[in-house]
Amino acid sequence: MSTDALIADRIEIADLFSRYALLLDEKRWEDVDTVFTDDVAVHSPRGGELRGIDKVVGFMRQGDVEGQYAQHTTTDLLVSVEGDQAAASANSLVYYYRDGQAPYFTGGLRLTATVARTPAGWRIREVRITPVWTREN
Repeated sequence: MSTDALIADRIEIADLFSRYALLLDEKRWEDVDTVFTDDVAVHSPRGGELRGIDKVVGFMRQGDVEGQYAQHTTTDLLVSVEGDQAAASANSLVYYYRDGQAPYFTGGLRLTATVARTPAGWRIREVRITPVWTREN
């Protein structure tokens, strides 16, 4: 793989993580296919193991509370591309707040993911969300 192709893949995967965070912040559940494969597996303490895009969307919709929001900040992204698959990991700071108020809860997460090249671009095939710390504000 050429250096230019590797750099392009890494940029696209970084954008994928940013799009994922923004999708969560904006509660755009109808757009999850822009970040996940159809057969995605999500592992998290809140949802357990969710397999398939429909189950993931259902879980996201179920947890949606009117007037409560989150802001996800993704940092320290590491990517290792192997052909049409990549291993990626990142830290995520999440600020939970109510409309017009300062955050009432903050958490630090570690994300580890398997990312796949699809005809529509890079998508998350599997992600493990591990809480590292929390703070009630």
